[in-house]
Amino acid sequence: MTLKKFLYLYILIGYTIVSAQHKIAINANLNAEKKIITIQQTIEYHNTSSDTLSELFFHDWANAFSAKTTELGKRFSEDFLKRFYYAKDDERGRTVIQTFLASNSTVNWNRYKDNADIIQLQLNEVLLPDEKVTLQIQYQVKIPSEKFTRYGYYDNGDFHLKYWHIVPAVYTGKWHIYSHKNLDDLYAPASDYEIDFTFPEKYTLKTELNITEQKAENYLNTLKFSGDNRNKVDLYFVQEDEDFYSFKIDHIEFISNIEDNDLIPEMKSVATTRIFEFLEKRLGRYPFEKLLVSESDYKNNPVYGLNQLPDILRPFPDGFQYEIKQLKSITEAYLENTIITNLREESWVIDGIHIFLMMDYVDQYYPKMKIIGKLSEYFGVRWFHLADLEFNDQYYLAYKNMARLFLDQSLDTPKDKLVKFNANIANAYKAGIGFKYLEDYLEDDNIIQNSMAEFYQEHLLRPSSPMDFQKILSANATSKNKNVDWFFEDYISTKEKLDFKIKSVKKRKDSIEVTIKNFRNNSMPISLAGIRGDQLVSKTWVDSITGTKTVTIPNEDLDKLALDYEQRIPEVNRRNNYKNLNWIQNRPFQFRFFQDAEDPRYSQVFFIPEFEFNIYDGFTIGSKFYNKTLIRRNFDYKVTPFYGLKSNKLLGSAAISYRHQVAEHDLYLIKYIVSGNMFSYAPDLLFRRFSPTVQFFYRPADLRSNEVQVTTIRSINVMRERDEENPVSTPDYSVFNVRHVYSDFNLTNFQSLLVDYQIAKNFSKISTTLNYRKLFLNNRQVNLRFFAGTFLYNDTEKDGDFFSFALDRPTDYLFDYNYLGRSEDTGLTSQQIILAEGGFKSKLDNQFANQWITTLNADTNIWNWIYLYGDAGFIKNRNTSPEFVYDSGIRLSLVQDYFELFFPLYSNKGWEIAQPEYDTRIRFIVTLSPETLIKLFTREWY
Repeated sequence: MTLKKFLYLYILIGYTIVSAQHKIAINANLNAEKKIITIQQTIEYHNTSSDTLSELFFHDWANAFSAKTTELGKRFSEDFLKRFYYAKDDERGRTVIQTFLASNSTVNWNRYKDNADIIQLQLNEVLLPDEKVTLQIQYQVKIPSEKFTRYGYYDNGDFHLKYWHIVPAVYTGKWHIYSHKNLDDLYAPASDYEIDFTFPEKYTLKTELNITEQKAENYLNTLKFSGDNRNKVDLYFVQEDEDFYSFKIDHIEFISNIEDNDLIPEMKSVATTRIFEFLEKRLGRYPFEKLLVSESDYKNNPVYGLNQLPDILRPFPDGFQYEIKQLKSITEAYLENTIITNLREESWVIDGIHIFLMMDYVDQYYPKMKIIGKLSEYFGVRWFHLADLEFNDQYYLAYKNMARLFLDQSLDTPKDKLVKFNANIANAYKAGIGFKYLEDYLEDDNIIQNSMAEFYQEHLLRPSSPMDFQKILSANATSKNKNVDWFFEDYISTKEKLDFKIKSVKKRKDSIEVTIKNFRNNSMPISLAGIRGDQLVSKTWVDSITGTKTVTIPNEDLDKLALDYEQRIPEVNRRNNYKNLNWIQNRPFQFRFFQDAEDPRYSQVFFIPEFEFNIYDGFTIGSKFYNKTLIRRNFDYKVTPFYGLKSNKLLGSAAISYRHQVAEHDLYLIKYIVSGNMFSYAPDLLFRRFSPTVQFFYRPADLRSNEVQVTTIRSINVMRERDEENPVSTPDYSVFNVRHVYSDFNLTNFQSLLVDYQIAKNFSKISTTLNYRKLFLNNRQVNLRFFAGTFLYNDTEKDGDFFSFALDRPTDYLFDYNYLGRSEDTGLTSQQIILAEGGFKSKLDNQFANQWITTLNADTNIWNWIYLYGDAGFIKNRNTSPEFVYDSGIRLSLVQDYFELFFPLYSNKGWEIAQPEYDTRIRFIVTLSPETLIKLFTREWY
C-alpha cells in the first residue's frame, strides 16, 4: 500500500467515526414575490458536554437585519455604510417566530439581552450530559436585499441565502454566542442536515449538499437534500443556470460562478484542478463530494490590490487573474468547511494557513509574477522599485501600512474589535507572512508544511483551537532544536513590531564582531547576512536580542552586512539594516521620478511636478522633492519650489515632520513639525509664513472608536510685503497658539469640541467651538454648532478688523484655511466660505467683532440632501452695544463638508432672495485638497 493510499484510508476512517453533535431537519417554502421563507424546523440537540444544561442558545442571524439599532446596524454605521441606515423597511430582513417547542411542549424563549439575532431558550427539564432534546420551531424569514452584505435577494430576482435559518450555538463549558457584524464568522457546530425546500420552478438550486430527491407540482419544485457534519448551508436560487459552471475533479464536484474573463472551459478546468491537487497534497483529502464558491463570496473577501481595478485596466493575464481568484475562494472554503473553529475569537490560524498556502502556490506556479503584473515590463515603469517587487510582497506592504500608521493589532484580538482594514486584510496577511518568517527561521520548509497537514488531518470536522496547532508546531520544531515560543508569545499575542539595527562592527583578520540593537521590547530573532558583491555568502540567525547583542561571524572577505537580507521578516523599518564594511555610506542616494515603494538599500529622494492655483499667482508650476514612500514613514520632508505664471515670482513651501509613538493608547503619538511657505496674499504682495509645531495625539484603547483628541502647540510667524498705496498696519506679526480638539465621529452621531487660545504682541483671545450632529431613526438629521470667543485684551485698532472675530469669513491671519482668494471682497472666490468662527452664510453689514462674539448655527434636512439652515448670535464691538444678528436659507449638501451650496433667504438685511444681484449672495464650500478628499473614501477602513 502506498503512503498516499494509506493517508487517504487514515482520513476516511477518521472521518467515518466523527459524528455531528446535532441533527437538523428543515421543511422550507420560498415565496419569491414576497421574498419570504416559511420554515418548519426540527433540531435534535445533543448535549455532548459534561455539564447539565437548563438553557440553550441559538443564532438567528437573519433577524440581524430587522432594525437600524441591531449590532449589525450599529456596525454599518461605525463603518460609515449609509445604505443600510437609509434603506426601506422592505429591503431589510427579519425573523418572525410563531411557535417554539421542546419535546412537543411550549417553552419560554426570548431575544438574549436585546440582541436581535441571539435566542435564549429556557428548558422545561434540564438536559443531562449525553442526553438529547427535540426542538420544533415554526417561523418566517424575510430575506434582506443583497446590497448590504452581498447575500439576500438580488434585483434580477435571484437569491443567495446565507445565515438564513436558526442554528444552535456552540457550548464548550461556556456558550459561544455572537451577534452578526458582517464579518462572515458564524461559529456553528457541525450538524447533520435533512432539508426539503419548495420554490418556484423557474429557479435552479445550487448547493454543496447532496440532492436525493426532486419533484415538480403546481409550478413548484421540491428538492430533498442532505449533508452530514456541516457547519453552514449556503443556497443559491438562480434563474439563469448558465451563470454557474461545474467540473468533476477526482472525487469532488466543483461548482462556481466566479467571473472567468471569458476563459475557455478547458483552461478553467486545468486551473481549478491544479488548485485542488495542490491543497490535497499540502493539507489532505477534502471530505465532501461538492465544493461551491461564488462571486459574491469572493467579493466579500477578495485578493486586494491592482486586480480590484476594472478589467480594462488590470495588469494581470486573464488566466492568472481567474486562477488567483479561485485560489483565494477555494482555499477559504476548503478550510472553513472542514476546520471547526471560533472565527470570531481565534481566526488567525485559519487566516495564516490560507495566506501561507496562497503565497506558496504563487511561488510554485508563478514565481516571476510581479506585484504590478505586466506593467513592470513597460518603459518608464520598470525603473521603479515597485516594479521589482514580487506578487507576494503585497502581503508585507499591507501589514506594514497598518504598522506605520500605528493601527496594527495583535493576531489574537477578537475579530469584531479589529479596525476594518485589519479585519479584512492586514491581520490575515500578518499571520501568513508570520508563518513565512517562522519557516525561514526553522531553515526547513517541511516543518511548517507538515504541521499544517497534521493539524488539518487530526482536527478534520472536529472542534479545534490555536493551542492545538501550537502543540503540533512546537513538537515538530524540536527536531531542529529550535524553540518557537517567541512566535506565539511575541508575534501572535502582541502587536510589538520588529525593528533591528546593526549598531556597530569590529572587523578583525579572520572574524567580524557585530553588535545588533533591538529597538523593541521582544525577543524575536533576526538573520544576519554576509555579502560579497551581490552574492549571499553567509546567513546566521541571532536569537533573544534584548537591548543589544554581539555575535561573531567569519570574515570571508565580506563587503557588506545586512539584517534580513532576503526580506522574509515583517520588519517595520529596514532602512537601518545595512552596514558597508568598505565605505562610510551604508545606503547611497537614489533620485526617482514620482512616488515609489520603499527600497531599504537606498536613501530615496522623489521628485514630481506640482501645479496649484490662486487668483494672485495664477497657476503655479513647481516640483516637489520629498522622501515619502507609498507606506507612511515616521520622518518625512518635502521641499516644493514654485513659479507663479501670473505673478512671475518664485514661490514655494517646505516642511519636515517626525512622528514618535510613545504608547498604545491615551497619549500615544507626538508629532514634531517645522514648516514654511511663501505665496501671494494679494496682487503683487507676498507673505512668508514660518511655523514650528508640536502635536500630542490621544486615542482610546479601542482602535475601532473614532474618538480622537489632539493638542497643538505652535508659533505662527508671518511676514507680509507692504502695499505702498494701502499700507498694511502690521505687516509682520507672530502668534503663539495652543488649541485642543476632541472629536467622536460616526455616521449617526458626531460631536466635537475645539478650545483655542492665542496670544500676540497686541492681543490675546480665547474661543471655543462645539459641534453636534445627530441622524435620527426616521432619517431626520440635525446639525448644531456653537461658537463663542472673547478678547482677553485687544490693542489692534490700527489693524482694523484683521485680528477680529469674523461672522462669516475669517481673515485667516494664521493662514490655516485653503481660500481660493483670501483677500477678495468681490467675485466668485469671495463667495467661498469655511465654517469657522461665526459660521454665518449671509454677508451682513457688520461682519466682525473686536470684543466678543457668540453664535449658534443649526440646520435640518427637509428632503434628502436639501437642508433648511438658520444662524443667530450676538456680536460685541468696543464702544457699542451688543448686536443681535441672524440669517437663514437653504443648504444643498451634495457631499457633506466637502461640496455644499448655501442660498440665503432671510436675514438682518430682510428678504435677500428678493434683493438685487442675488447670485453674488450664494455661498459655497469646496474642497480641492487631495489628502482631504482621500479621507472621505478611506474613513470606513481606518
